[in-house]
Amino acid sequence: MNSLYRRQFSMMAAMIVLSFALLGSSFIGLSYQYTVREKQDSMERNAAYIANFTGVVWARNTGALLDESYQYYVASLAMISDAYVVVTENDGKVVFSADGEKLQVNALEGYMPQDIVRTVNSEGSYAGMTSLGGLFRERRFVAGTPILLTRAVTGQPFQIGLVFVAAEASSVTELWRAFTSIFFFTAVVVLCIAFIASSVTSLRQTKPMKEIAEAARRFGHGELDVRVQGYESRKDEVGELAEAFNAMAESLSKSEARRSEFVANISHELKTPMTTIAGFADGMLDGTIPPGKERAALKTISAETRRLSRLVRRMLDLSRLQSAENVTAQEQFDVSEVLLRVLVSLEGKINGRGLDVDTRIPDNPVLVWGDPDAITQVCYNLLDNAIKFSAEGSTLGIAIAAKGGKAQVSVRNTGETIPPEELPLLFDRFHKTDRSRSVDREGVGLGLYIVKTILDNHKENITASSTGGVTEFTFTLTLA
Repeated sequence: MNSLYRRQFSMMAAMIVLSFALLGSSFIGLSYQYTVREKQDSMERNAAYIANFTGVVWARNTGALLDESYQYYVASLAMISDAYVVVTENDGKVVFSADGEKLQVNALEGYMPQDIVRTVNSEGSYAGMTSLGGLFRERRFVAGTPILLTRAVTGQPFQIGLVFVAAEASSVTELWRAFTSIFFFTAVVVLCIAFIASSVTSLRQTKPMKEIAEAARRFGHGELDVRVQGYESRKDEVGELAEAFNAMAESLSKSEARRSEFVANISHELKTPMTTIAGFADGMLDGTIPPGKERAALKTISAETRRLSRLVRRMLDLSRLQSAENVTAQEQFDVSEVLLRVLVSLEGKINGRGLDVDTRIPDNPVLVWGDPDAITQVCYNLLDNAIKFSAEGSTLGIAIAAKGGKAQVSVRNTGETIPPEELPLLFDRFHKTDRSRSVDREGVGLGLYIVKTILDNHKENITASSTGGVTEFTFTLTLA
């Protein structure tokens, strides 16, 4: 597998090597040119100095260049500059030469190469690589310049000879080689450090990825408690990724727990009516239930069947609500009209329990934002729930008040007081207190949960309170 570590390390290594190759090529080329140019300039200066000195000696000695003091002086200059000095006549005939390796004067015979002589005579100087017509076994850097004197009468310069200074290429490139050695040593050290740093950095970046991937695989195989540990203190992208993974795992774990709880609850709620239906049906079939009681058994079976139907319908409504991430039908409507319409639809149940209704609703419309159909279901569930648990002959209260940009809708009934520890659980799925199970045999425990889900989709709140037998639910809607 072409891992991220290998790709990143290879890319960084290639960039480092390429950078050093380009830098090294530039440095070597520039340093070589610099050292060669410096040596050539030095030889040209020495050649010019020896030419001037030779001209002075010539003028003083009236043309005599074989003076011993002159020759050894020039030989000393040749040794100091580590060069080979040759003095010739204008036609290139060698007068004398001095070896820079030792203090001595050489009596060379013959002529300098004519092409070099012509170059000095015509252009006034020469610089290049040559063996001087076989004088040297290898090519050397050579600089040549004419020996000029000035006529006393006319003041015009005239040429009396030529001076050549030659240096070995090895001496010219010695400094360049030292520079190159230092550069390569430094480059090797820096490359080793860079490779180690690149390897450590790549491992530091890829190791968390592998751990997160392994955690994801384990999480996918059902280990819902697995988390990525050890990166809480990192404030970079890896730390953010580990934090995001842990947050996702925590959320999925909670969702799975809720799903398991939901399955257990729905199984329990389905099992009770189905067991009742099956028991009465079997009793009628095997004769356990006498013919005189079959009608009562059939009523029970019918009631439990309708309860199953309501449960399935509520489950479908709940699934539809939970599948919507946002409220899709945001519009203005009069919440007073909605609440009164629901109240009228429940008139039969209200009269059946002999309840009085206390309404505190403004005369003017109370316009709010939301989904009118969903809010209608909220009002219906709250009112229906309040009617079920109201004491017969008590008062059912509804109220609407505007406060702080919100419309506060309240539904109040009088009955048994809900214990304080039960209040936070009222909006859970399938939650039914022991008291409600005995009173509300037809309930499925999803009404208030659906109310909470709808209001959560609207980004609204609902609260419940119960003191002194008075239970009140209050929810908010944003005023239009």
